[in-house]
Amino acid sequence: MSTDTPAPAASTPDRYLAVQRSDEFAGLRRALRGFVFPMTVAFFLWYALYVILSAYARDFMGTKLFGNVNVALVFGLLQFVTTFLIAWLYSRFADRRIDPVADRIRADVGEVTHEHGPRS
Repeated sequence: MSTDTPAPAASTPDRYLAVQRSDEFAGLRRALRGFVFPMTVAFFLWYALYVILSAYARDFMGTKLFGNVNVALVFGLLQFVTTFLIAWLYSRFADRRIDPVADRIRADVGEVTHEHGPRS
């Protein structure tokens, strides 16, 4: 008696290759890259600016704004704000542009998730 699970149907890889080559999947990847790459570059440049200013513009970063709060502290806190803003923007973007297309592709392939059953 074997405990191995049965091999998937031979056509399964062909289905996935067909999906990968489809215009809808290419559009999905293009949309995702259109958000992720520019946002990553923008965040990296913003972070690099913070690090460079901290290293080379110490007088500017040490400028007190009020009480013991200086420019460097505000820039550091804005890094966290920016991270949450990007996460929120991505969530909205995915809800509108990524998830509907991904759901259609998943339904076309006939994939079943364990949590929700068949997609409709």
